[in-house]
Amino acid sequence: MTASTELATWLVDQLVERGMTDAVLCPGSRNAPLSFALLADERVRLHTRIDERTAAFLALGLAKGSRRPVAVVTTSGTATANLHPAVLEAAHAGVPLVAVTADRPARLRGTGANQTTDQVRLFGDAASFADLVVPSPDALAAAWLPGGPIHLNCQLDDPLTPEPDSPERTDPSDRRVEGPITRDYPWWRDPDDDEVDVLALGPRTVVVAGDDSGPPARTLAEQANWPLLAEPSSGSRTGKNPIRTYRLLLGTDLGARVERVVVFGHPTLSRPVMRLLARKDVEVVSVRAQGRWPDRPSPVTSEHVAVRADADDPAWLEEWREADRSLGRRIDAFVAEQPGLTPYDVAAVVNAANPPGGLLFVGASNPIRDLDLMATAHPVGQRRMVLANRGLAGIDGTISSAIGATLGRPRSTRAIAYVGDVTFLHDTTALVIGPDEPRPDLTIVVANDDGGSIFATLEQGAPEHASSYDKLFGTPHGVDLAALCAATRTPHWRVTDRAELEHALASPNGGIEVVEAVIRRDNRRELDGAIRALAD
Repeated sequence: MTASTELATWLVDQLVERGMTDAVLCPGSRNAPLSFALLADERVRLHTRIDERTAAFLALGLAKGSRRPVAVVTTSGTATANLHPAVLEAAHAGVPLVAVTADRPARLRGTGANQTTDQVRLFGDAASFADLVVPSPDALAAAWLPGGPIHLNCQLDDPLTPEPDSPERTDPSDRRVEGPITRDYPWWRDPDDDEVDVLALGPRTVVVAGDDSGPPARTLAEQANWPLLAEPSSGSRTGKNPIRTYRLLLGTDLGARVERVVVFGHPTLSRPVMRLLARKDVEVVSVRAQGRWPDRPSPVTSEHVAVRADADDPAWLEEWREADRSLGRRIDAFVAEQPGLTPYDVAAVVNAANPPGGLLFVGASNPIRDLDLMATAHPVGQRRMVLANRGLAGIDGTISSAIGATLGRPRSTRAIAYVGDVTFLHDTTALVIGPDEPRPDLTIVVANDDGGSIFATLEQGAPEHASSYDKLFGTPHGVDLAALCAATRTPHWRVTDRAELEHALASPNGGIEVVEAVIRRDNRRELDGAIRALAD
């Protein structure tokens, strides 16, 4: 067995023993030993992609959907740099993405050898790191840190293919796994009793559930009779405590009367929530989040591993619930009155189409904010998985992540991806999938308003910037999505009203399909302003 084959085979064994069941491979010469080792291991479901950025986000989605570590394997040079966006997302969201990069031997570093660059700690402190020359349990164990990405840089020397008629695998009895083993990574672990702190009752309190907060946020809100301000990807927007219209209600008298906020996860969607956390008259209780999040935007009064509370006076919760029901009815009536398909219609229909046990992957910018406003909470026993790349909240690799998350879940699960047109176009290589590759049953809903309408809702969309808006922010593209889908043989439907969209989502055909929901962009700012006015 060659030295490179031995290192590659050993490393695949170690990754499998640590819980890896899927790996994503990008073709290359230097990483050929890793490629052969992955293909030879029947314990690994191997996915091949031609674009490293797409591959990395596919691996990220697989890790989020399966809750297991997933490797993305590349050759040397620029291939490694294309993993950086997904590594950063994984670092901030606490996802165990394993970047396995092939490298030249150390003697060729700095010599100008073809396709070489300095790959040592290429991702900085965003990933733990090991530079592997030979099988080294100690080096791997030191790099295998929980709660984020791992970069394993493999120095692979010639020959890069297995020797003829030589065994390509070590005997399973020779495997020796060192260090912590992560076969499943739960987003929410059960804390030890001595880690749970009891919160005093009395202050008017709301529970804010950001991305990946999980059931603990809902549990606390229900224990204490507190309003739950839960983002769609929090994993806690179920039961009777979530306040659907919380972003608008925070600007009313109810929001002004908040005295304490208990924060789970990482809230990213709402400026009103950020302003609430920054208020000097509000006590902020932080429950430690997964991943490498920055400090809260206000001084944290106290930080905890886990918290609980006894039942508080339910009158405060009832005020929020009554205001929420009333405002929700006004919003729904306003949306129903609008001619044509609106982005709020799309969000409501997508939310209704996600069945119990289903998976919804939501893109950044307007789609997740529209879903936040329009999605009503489901009963506790009918949980859906709602995922999003909220670590850095970029549009990179969203379709790839959605495909990966769906592949990481059971085949019987209904899966929907809900994205904007710019997000879709940013990751069209996600649809470039070989004929023998695993394909999920995934309906991709694209809210197409021909450009970046998120900026219309921000200060950049103010009337005084109208002359420069499209060039700098709106960026209309005029792409024919049907033709784009045809190039990759992806089924495509174009809908222009709510009934057509409901019909398209009611009967998925299987495999990957795209439903293009055509909406307007020119009235986005006015629609948002009218909805905000309903809370006054």
